[in-house]
Amino acid sequence: MDLHVKSERMVQIISGILLFVLLGGIYILNPAIYRDLWHVMTCGSMEETIAYINQFGIWAMVVSFWVDVLINALSVLPSIFISTANGVLFGVIPGIILSWLAETTGVIISFLLMRTLLRESAERLIKKSPYLKKLDDFSGKNGFKVMLIARTIPYFPSGILTALGAVSKISVRDYALSNLIGKFPSTALEVIIGHDLVMLEENMIRLTVIVILATAVYGGMWYWHKKKNC
Repeated sequence: MDLHVKSERMVQIISGILLFVLLGGIYILNPAIYRDLWHVMTCGSMEETIAYINQFGIWAMVVSFWVDVLINALSVLPSIFISTANGVLFGVIPGIILSWLAETTGVIISFLLMRTLLRESAERLIKKSPYLKKLDDFSGKNGFKVMLIARTIPYFPSGILTALGAVSKISVRDYALSNLIGKFPSTALEVIIGHDLVMLEENMIRLTVIVILATAVYGGMWYWHKKKNC
């Protein structure tokens, strides 16, 4: 076993231990937290999500931030309910900033975990498939641009993009920067639309304008990309 493989295995072991200690420590402090979080994240109820976050009072924003980070780090559940709750509870602008920073932090953590713990298996998979190898090479040369554009699309499954980034040759710096920039417009749209849907009577005009503009912009991007590749 060469030094590189030994170092990678050691990082995997240390990362696993740290993650276990962190999750275990949180459980010791609050044994009910994972049960409550799982219920809130899977219940699909906007009212319950808002009530859960709001119960923490002055700590509500901190709790919401870390719940949003956790959801995006796990990459198994959508964060739309948390984003909407942030807009409703804290206001549209603070909600956008909070959700943007939390989601970006979460997908970067997810990327690092996937690349660190699963990279070796991913590389073996890529070598077996010519298509995936081409994808990996493409991602290495144009990874920043590809990830930046992909992250601007609202409501797109975050875990898929994170997994593609993890098995590609995109650098950690390019991945982090492309997500930080690309996540802002998509998160802003999700927070505004979610907020205005909950408070529809007060924000019908703004919601209509936002939806029309977003459809025009993303429709134009799709048409330009399709025409360019014809």
